Amino acid sequence: MSSSVVPKLFQPVQVGEFTLAHRVVLAPLTRFRANKDYVHGDLAVEYYSQRASVPGTLLITEATLISAKAGGFSYVPGIWNNEQVAAWRRITKAVHAKGSRIFCQLWALGRAAHPDVLKADDPSYELVSASNLPLPKGSTPRALTISEIEEYVQMFTSAAQNAMRAGFDGIELHGANGYLIDQFLQDVSNNRTDMYGGSVENRARFVLEVIDSIARAIGASRVAIRISPWSHYQDMRMRDPKPTFAYLVSRLASTHTDLAYIHVIEPRIEEHEPEPGESNDFLREIWAPRAYISAGGYKRQLAFMDAEKTGDLIAFGRLFLANPDLPTRIAKDLPLNIGNRDTYYYVAETAKGYTDYPLSDDPRAAI
Repeated sequence: MSSSVVPKLFQPVQVGEFTLAHRVVLAPLTRFRANKDYVHGDLAVEYYSQRASVPGTLLITEATLISAKAGGFSYVPGIWNNEQVAAWRRITKAVHAKGSRIFCQLWALGRAAHPDVLKADDPSYELVSASNLPLPKGSTPRALTISEIEEYVQMFTSAAQNAMRAGFDGIELHGANGYLIDQFLQDVSNNRTDMYGGSVENRARFVLEVIDSIARAIGASRVAIRISPWSHYQDMRMRDPKPTFAYLVSRLASTHTDLAYIHVIEPRIEEHEPEPGESNDFLREIWAPRAYISAGGYKRQLAFMDAEKTGDLIAFGRLFLANPDLPTRIAKDLPLNIGNRDTYYYVAETAKGYTDYPLSDDPRAAI
């Protein structure tokens, strides 16, 4: 079949140093299946290998902690020590054996951390944030000092270097959903009066320093970022997100022309349609013609439509969770498994709702 009749969703696309076979992407999905030491086991190897089963697929891992002190959730994976790196190396090897690619999403929780989890890991740890604005949980985070900000830049960089040791094809910074990077970016959470607060330029300083440092360490073509301009999650959402996120993406486009991609969450959440004026098209225009991943409530028909219109890669979360061979099912319009919400977030290692979703047995899947 000639490329002129193949839908864009299933045309090859360049992401960083790699050519993907199609534009269906596994979105990052926190599953709480690591052990108490933040280390993945055999089940995670199987889980990611299953979702790499269609060659040329891009997988983005669940959010992965850059250090113990950047954490605050139990049973999520980390990538700050040798045991964790070795566990991830088994996963990347399995994904590559299927002919697919995998990026590690790097995560620092900031004020979204659970203080009791931090204290369990180390009684001296404190809940920290971009500034001292609390979430409504009865806990008041402490603002990071300048020296601690510099330490976080180095922790992100070390985690990225560990990701390369683990065999990842690149890293994606978790700059969305009200976690630490997003807390610096947005004026609803950043009330600092120093060089990291106030103006758009100052609020973007932290994430740009992180990206600059990681790009120097592993190469910009292996670096990406996920952002959520319109999300209200964890008390976020600026009155007008456009100036801040336009500045950030413009700086990335000018200073790191070979960045692997940007990954942007749509204002649409499940069946909620965007309000007037809520659109990420302003970021698409700035970033074009580079690789752009769009995420948020996608179903099959909308994925085809948006990819055709914009050339975007389309990230799927719940559908990919329940359908390890999702690219094949979408391409051939095969029936989909229905995910069980009750098993999305089981704590600790268990196959139920994790690796027990079957591949399609439809005869068309093998054609």
